[in-house]
Amino acid sequence: MNLETILSPKNTKPEPSVPEILDLQTEKDCRRLEHLSDEGKIKHSVDDYREQLLEYFQVTNPSLVYHVDFNEKFKTFVQTIESVTPLWKHGRWVYFPWISTAVHLLEDEHFQLVRTARNKNLINAEEQRVFYTSCIGIGGLSVGNSVALALVLQGGAKHIRLADHDALALSNLNRIRAGVDSLGLPKIEMTARQIYLLNPYATVEIFTEGLTRENIEKFFAGPPKLDLVVDELDNLAVKFLIREQAQKNHVAVVMAADNGDNAVVDIERYDLDAHTPFFHGRMGDALSYEMLAGLDKFGIGKMITKHVGPENVTERMQQSLLEMGKTIVSWPQLGGAALVSGAAVAYCVRKILNKQELEGNRSLISMDEKLIPNFNAPEKIEQKQQIAASFKKIFGL
Repeated sequence: MNLETILSPKNTKPEPSVPEILDLQTEKDCRRLEHLSDEGKIKHSVDDYREQLLEYFQVTNPSLVYHVDFNEKFKTFVQTIESVTPLWKHGRWVYFPWISTAVHLLEDEHFQLVRTARNKNLINAEEQRVFYTSCIGIGGLSVGNSVALALVLQGGAKHIRLADHDALALSNLNRIRAGVDSLGLPKIEMTARQIYLLNPYATVEIFTEGLTRENIEKFFAGPPKLDLVVDELDNLAVKFLIREQAQKNHVAVVMAADNGDNAVVDIERYDLDAHTPFFHGRMGDALSYEMLAGLDKFGIGKMITKHVGPENVTERMQQSLLEMGKTIVSWPQLGGAALVSGAAVAYCVRKILNKQELEGNRSLISMDEKLIPNFNAPEKIEQKQQIAASFKKIFGL
């Protein structure tokens, strides 16, 4: 066999993107782990379980942490556990097939308690519970990847439903938190793997064909039903379908669009008012799936510009949009803006789920405004208005 054949992806069987959770206090799971080892599937193991127990003991006994006899009390705690079960059998072992690694972890409830301990009391216990036990749907995994990771990183959304049909390409690596080892992998599997590595006890459902007329009802209905949906899709017609289902199911929609270094965050509260106009009416009233699906590239650009608002599009973004098909292939996007969008959407999701006060329409998160001196000086505002007026004219707005 020559090197070309050896290196061909056809000779590499893709590994599953779901971890196996094993309880070594059961004979069945002991045999399973032995089988995985005998087959050479476990190439690495990670075991800092004693350190996890230390953190668990600290979190559950904060008043003891600074006592002089803390170490003795912790030692007694571990000895009590070991008198019943050897430490290597305690908790759970999680096998991640795509990295050939087994990791020794606390069981689910204790794992979540320690993993979110530093959230307290920026997020209190009840807010954390509501956030974690929710079911969130995310359509589109470019900015949506940042959203998913921001949600899970903060201890939210044990149940996540993802929809995307694209594979990771090299040009995505300026804004999606992934490595070259994932090139060619479906974004949906890449994101699921990243979620599981943060929280192996999560439940991740994947819709590999993206969202369509045929599957969108199931995406919302589950079971379990979605508590909230995040729209990060490019397809305007499918965005319309999302809002139809959100209205029908009384579910809020949160969406963030990157805009240069900035983000435009839109919130549609169909959970509070089912009569909320789609896109808050920014694209007009005469919308339908068929109309949006039939738009050409110019029509799509015009609709997106109407929605974002020409006055909100940064100057460099305006210049770039006019160069599409001439000097650039597609609209530009930056990794920093994707991260800002992800953090902003995760914030909105947590607030909505906990029924807390939140902007109900739109918020502009502008790095430019906050960090560029004299951004809102009168002459700068006038210049931006002139540029926006020219941009409107190009699209006939």
